[in-house]
Amino acid sequence: MTTVGGTSTAAPAHVGTLVARLRAAVADDLSEAAGHELSEEDRRELARTIVLERLHRLAAELVEVGQAALDPDEERRVAHAVLDALFGLGRLQALIDHPDVENIDVNGCDRVWITYADGIKAVSDPVADSDEELVEMLRSAAARFGLSERRFDLSHPELDLRLPDGSRLSALMSVSKRPAISIRRHRFVDLDLDDLVEMGGLDPVVASFLGAAVRARKNIVVGGAMNAGKTTLVRALASAIPPRERIVTIEQAFELGLDALTERHPDLVALEARPANAEGEGAISMARLVRRALRMNADRVIVGEVLGDEVLPMLNAMSQGRSGSMCTIHADSSLGIFRRLASYAVQAPERLPLESTNLLIAGAVHFAVFIDAVDEVDPDRHAVSQRLGMDAFQLLEGRPFEALKRRRIVASIQEVVGAEGLHVVANEVFRRDWSGSVQPGSPLRSTTLDELVRHGYEPSRRGEATVGW
Repeated sequence: MTTVGGTSTAAPAHVGTLVARLRAAVADDLSEAAGHELSEEDRRELARTIVLERLHRLAAELVEVGQAALDPDEERRVAHAVLDALFGLGRLQALIDHPDVENIDVNGCDRVWITYADGIKAVSDPVADSDEELVEMLRSAAARFGLSERRFDLSHPELDLRLPDGSRLSALMSVSKRPAISIRRHRFVDLDLDDLVEMGGLDPVVASFLGAAVRARKNIVVGGAMNAGKTTLVRALASAIPPRERIVTIEQAFELGLDALTERHPDLVALEARPANAEGEGAISMARLVRRALRMNADRVIVGEVLGDEVLPMLNAMSQGRSGSMCTIHADSSLGIFRRLASYAVQAPERLPLESTNLLIAGAVHFAVFIDAVDEVDPDRHAVSQRLGMDAFQLLEGRPFEALKRRRIVASIQEVVGAEGLHVVANEVFRRDWSGSVQPGSPLRSTTLDELVRHGYEPSRRGEATVGW
């Protein structure tokens, strides 16, 4: 099997045993230094020093008894593996650190799938020696990452974490035969709308339109399927927010990472929902955080992903003075965004009738933006096999995986104009045509057009056909 770049990361058994021994020893040494106040960076540096000292001592002992010591490459691998085990996610860390890997799915310690940024899917090496070791690694991560320690056991079989590099981890145990992990890496964190134009995800006129919409304080809902690029687009949209504005972001688990971009967003507070503790107390829901954000003098509220009853306080916030806010939502089309908003709203404790819900949506949302992700077969399988190694094409029921390329594009933008009974009324102002490019559709309302032009919209700024990022 392979991991990344056609190079296996599977370690020989004796190396794996050595890594486990060194990890335990270094952890003990670090705990002895716990009385000293050390930053995370200092702890890592201390751990690195301890590992190297122990490896040199081991080499001397092996030579003394006439045994072969580890070669320099093995020493580097062992040291790296120990540090990954202590501060990262063990053997998974090499996949997380690889720039071309986008998704990692683990169906038990030895069934690992990786999806590359261009959509190619391959089988990878085991990431632990047993499922028990895998679960223990997740428990360690749950205790170290995030604002507060999260449990992962039989009574709390779900785990959501933001990893230090910004990746999103979701894990399950006890409700499946084997522990399951899904990791979504975010390759683009510090980017703007012009960057998406350069990557082919936006036509220049669409980028001009969206930037003006943000500056004009229009409320925007970004919809799309899973892995369609919704979070990436919201990051790019947020880049158009003036630095003087105060932003509050609300997420189930940290993922947006806007708080790390202090030059772009110097006045930003990132809030994360919190699960209940072992006694079933202390939970803070997304809906509660949205309501709390209204008391935080926020100019804009950004909800990372709408998943339930937080939709009502969010829509109320958008329609009660927090204009210019944004959120993402799972949807299968631009019109499907309104259906999904309504379905979450009618399930909320308030149980609003659909007519009232649609009036609320129409009064809160100005634009619905739909991102589409299309997988296409890559005709040049030889080039792909050379890049990844032939073993990347493992057989599934006797058939090799197709080499796919994934294109993500902003495919549709709807302007909300009102509500009539059971429907939200909207005009599709941009739509994808038969060639795959995005073209102007229905005209904007004259008042909207005038306002966007005042904020920098250039309707004539056309470019080449959109191809996707």
